[in-house]
Order: sequence, then C-alpha cells, then structure tokens
Amino acid sequence: MAGHVRSRLPYAPPPKGRGARAGRVPVAIVGAGPVGLSAAIDLALKGVASVVVDDDDRVSPGSRAFTWARRTIDIFDRLGVGEAIRAKGVTWRTERVFHGARTLAVIDHAPDAGVAAPAFLNLQQYHVEEILLARCADFPDLIDLRFRHRVTAAEQDAAGVTLDVYTEDGRYRLAADWLLACDGARSSVRGMMDLAFEGEAFEDRFLIADIRSPAPFPDERWFWFAPTFHPGQTAMLHRQPDGMVRLDLQLGPDADPERERLPERVAPRVEAALGGRPFDLDWVSVYAFSARRLAQFVHGRIVFAGDSAHVIPPFGSRGANAGVQDVDNLCWKLALVIGGAAGPELLASYDAERGRAADDNLRRAGRSARFMGPRTPAERLFRDEVLALAVDHAFAQRLIDPGRMSTPCALDGLSLQSADDPAMAGPMGPGAPCLDAPVTDPDGRPGWLLPRLGGRFTLLGVGVEPPAVEGAARLTVGEGGLGDPAGLVAARYPRGVYIIRPDQHVAARWAAPAPRAAAHALARARGAIAEVGP
Repeated sequence: MAGHVRSRLPYAPPPKGRGARAGRVPVAIVGAGPVGLSAAIDLALKGVASVVVDDDDRVSPGSRAFTWARRTIDIFDRLGVGEAIRAKGVTWRTERVFHGARTLAVIDHAPDAGVAAPAFLNLQQYHVEEILLARCADFPDLIDLRFRHRVTAAEQDAAGVTLDVYTEDGRYRLAADWLLACDGARSSVRGMMDLAFEGEAFEDRFLIADIRSPAPFPDERWFWFAPTFHPGQTAMLHRQPDGMVRLDLQLGPDADPERERLPERVAPRVEAALGGRPFDLDWVSVYAFSARRLAQFVHGRIVFAGDSAHVIPPFGSRGANAGVQDVDNLCWKLALVIGGAAGPELLASYDAERGRAADDNLRRAGRSARFMGPRTPAERLFRDEVLALAVDHAFAQRLIDPGRMSTPCALDGLSLQSADDPAMAGPMGPGAPCLDAPVTDPDGRPGWLLPRLGGRFTLLGVGVEPPAVEGAARLTVGEGGLGDPAGLVAARYPRGVYIIRPDQHVAARWAAPAPRAAAHALARARGAIAEVGP
C-alpha cells in the first residue's frame, strides 16, 4: 500500500530573539488541515495576518474527508480555491440505496437548476490540503506557515494568548491577540485547557479503504444495507479522482482495529465488494465515531473550530464541511473585532450560530448512525420494517436513512438577524443561506449571483434600487443593474431589498426599506445595534 505521495512541507527554524511579546501576531492558528488553512486564507483576504503551526509536515495520509457539499464549495469559491477543487474533483448528484442486491431508492440530490456549484464533489482530503497550501502562498506577508512546530502550552489573559512552541531546533514563545484551535478531534489545545466534550460515543467500527482500480465506476454514491458481499452490515462506495475508489465497510462493535486493517483481512473484503474487479490497496484505516461537542466554542481569546469544537459522525459528509463552514462564520466577525469595528462580544454570535449548526449535525448524524447500526431491539425492528416496506411503498423509501446528506444551517431567530418583513415571502428570509442564480452583467456577460455577495456586507436590491448605507456595498438585479436571464433571482428573492452578510446569509429583508431601517439592521448584523438606536 504505497498511498498518496506525501512530500514534506518546508520546515522553518524557530524565530530568534523574540520574547513573549515581541513579534506579536493578530491570530495564531493551531492545525494546518482544511479548517486551519481555510481560516488563514479567509483572514488574509480581510487583511488579517496569522501564523499557522502544525506538529506534522505532510498532508493527510489518506482520503479521510473526501465528500464536499455545495455550501462548502461555495465557500471554497470565495476563498479562491473553488476552480482548482472542481477541476480535480469528481462531481455527483445521484445516490443509489440497496438492500442486499435489490435497489430500494434512487435519490437526486440536485433537483434545483440554476446554481454554479455541484450538489457534491469527491476529492481526497490530501488534495484539498495541497490546493489550500498553494493558495496560502499567494499571501506571503499575511500567512506564516510553520510545520513541525508543536504547541506544548497555551496561556491567555485579557489582551491575548501566549503559546509555548517546541521544534527540533529549540523552543520559543508565540504571542497572539487571538488563538484559533483547528487541531482536530484530539485537539492538544482543548486538552491543555481541560475542556471536555459532551455527547455520546458509538460502538460500531468501520473500515475505510482507498482502492486504486482501472475498472469504471459511475459518478454516484452507492450505499448498501446487508449487501451480499458483506452480510448483516452496511457498505458505501464512491468514485474518487486518480482512478481511486473509496469503500467504507461496517465491521460491528467487536472488531479488532489492528487485525482488521491487515492486508490479508482487507483484500478479501475489497475483492468481494468490487465483484472481482482488479485493484490495489492504497490506504486503509479503521475508526469508531462519536457525536460530541464542546458546550462553548469561544473561551476568552481562544476559539475552537472544526473537529476541535465538535466531533460529528461522518454519515452525510458533515465533519470537514462543518469545519469549513465554522470558519466562514467566524473569520469576518474576528476581522471586525481585530479592526476595532466591533467588540469581542460579537464572537458570542459565533458560539450561538455554529452551536446551532453543530447540534443540528449531531442530531441528524446520530439518527443516521442508529438507523445504520441499531443498538436496541426497537431501533432494529424499525430499521428492518422500513427496509422491508420500502420495496413497494414510496413513503417507506423516504424513511430510509443511509446518512442524510449535509445541508447548510439557517440562522433565523438568532441575534444578528432582524425580524422579517411580513410583506415578504419565499425561502430567503433572515438567517437563510443564500441561493445562487445565473445573472448577466450590464454588458451581457453571463455569471453567477453568489460570487458577487460574499466577503462583505451587501445591500441587494431585486427589482428596486437599494438605499445607500455606510458600511455596505450595493448590488441591484433589474432596474438597470444585473440581468436575471432565467428569472431565478426574482423567483428565489422576491422583489425587495436584502442585507447579505459576508458569509452569504440573509440578515434582513424588506419590500421597501427606508435608509434608517437598513442602517439599523446592518448595525445589528455587525453586532453593534447600539450605534443606531431604536
């Protein structure tokens, strides 16, 4: 099993002559996986410098996180890596669910037309990390990557955080105004702070295999309950780039991880799953999973994101997707705080908003885990009856849960969103993640709506000119602005004015707002409602 060629990332000796306060940086990021690298890029796009430290010097050894959802792809577009990720990845929209050898359901995950991003894209985590690292190189003055630098202690006070960092050439201290802990499920920062996860652990173990095979496989997700090649358990198969296939096999709670990852144990399972097609094993892992989170993600000047904040069962592609979406929510707020445009209390909204998302992901993934691996007689009876009924009844097919796929979290009712205008209708109410639609520039060039909305506050007028409000850009569709060639902007955003947050969520909307109402809602969205008054 050769695996992906993991070239060593450049090591930089520790800085010399720096005391605890010398060379202070705005943000230190622990962890150079997809979450930490995305955070560094997002902050750099906002002019905020960061130092990223990681105790390793190679990208992920296997596919690990490999299915990326549309919302995450939209974020990658905003970060400037979407084009490279799309070019390398395998896009798909169809899922086939089997019981034994029988097809129970065929699910279309992209029924809506008129969006730029695919519903889902398969790309191994190591490729995503390599693309993000290449993008980091575009910001040499704002992103300082330090590999084989291990954090051994973290102390904070009201002004910032000081890290003790160990390298092969000696120790040093790194001072930062803020620390982002993006160092995964076994977070060293979380351990140093003695913070405990809350939630539940599941006993089942799963085998993951990256398989290189010349045999053709469709661009689909295949999921089996009790497959003929793996009786009594579940299995999942995806095509990946580079002639690779990802196979996940449920092993049960009593499986010995060390024994099950031996090639002589893995190869017969893979051969049976692939129906005798030729293959080579590229990477194998055995894992158990949990559904747990920190009670709080913000602890003074230390903020947790991704798996360091919440560990989500992988069913439905919720782990790394949730982490990148954490960053999308956090970094514009942190940039406002660092720039003095908002107080640290704005970060309480990160806790509330991404806490809601974590709870939603944990609930949905936990439900999938119990359907796939029933733990009680009642759960097993329900699962077996649903599978039996699904052969002939459409209502039962809708109850099948092979891992409900990741969807973005709405933020309605939380503190940064204003009350909706009762005159408005449609899905784009306050808190909703923005939907894409095709548009044309005034000169007729085609494009998409979402890239024009991210990264800053925007007043979007659909069929009406938006008012001018300090601190927000203006964008008009119709009325001499962008064209709406398919009518999808008007269908998804009924006539009116919308305040769009930097993370492409709706903060407020009205049929016809006055400038003061818009200013008030913008101040609320920035966490500074007191600036405008009632």
